[in-house]
Amino acid sequence: MLLTGKIHKFKDNIDTDQIIATEHCNSSDPQVLKQYCLAAAKPEFWQIVDNGDMIFGGKNFGCGSSREHAPLAIKGCGISLVVAESFARIFFRNCINIGLPIMICPQAVQAAQNNDKAQVDLGKGEITVGNRRFQAQPFPQFMQGIIQSGGLLEYISQQNEQGGTG
Repeated sequence: MLLTGKIHKFKDNIDTDQIIATEHCNSSDPQVLKQYCLAAAKPEFWQIVDNGDMIFGGKNFGCGSSREHAPLAIKGCGISLVVAESFARIFFRNCINIGLPIMICPQAVQAAQNNDKAQVDLGKGEITVGNRRFQAQPFPQFMQGIIQSGGLLEYISQQNEQGGTG
């Protein structure tokens, strides 16, 4: 899967409260959540993001609570990928579970600037920012299946329909 988009860069320790404040978590609809996405860090974010854009974050992106609303809000904005220097473990799993690609690549994050264009090959783990190429851990085949299916529930449903276990 090849992704291309504009980079929106964020600092270290962006927690789930900054991604989506608790007072807006009374819906699980990504289209509702998107209007509050990252409002604490950049209030106009949901209005300036284009479908397919990417978030590049610093260390410990997604720390804080385990609420699934945070990756749902990001996905609702049309973000195609989140790359960070490191992630909170539960945030990482929540992103995969809802079909939002997420990669760790400190070198790419440090080289990227806000509004740079990036191209990412999820299967190979290659991240290209401008004319510089970086290597991240590629997704295993089953995780690519989860992302391409739109999330874990959809992946399992498709596997059951095909009579396989993935």
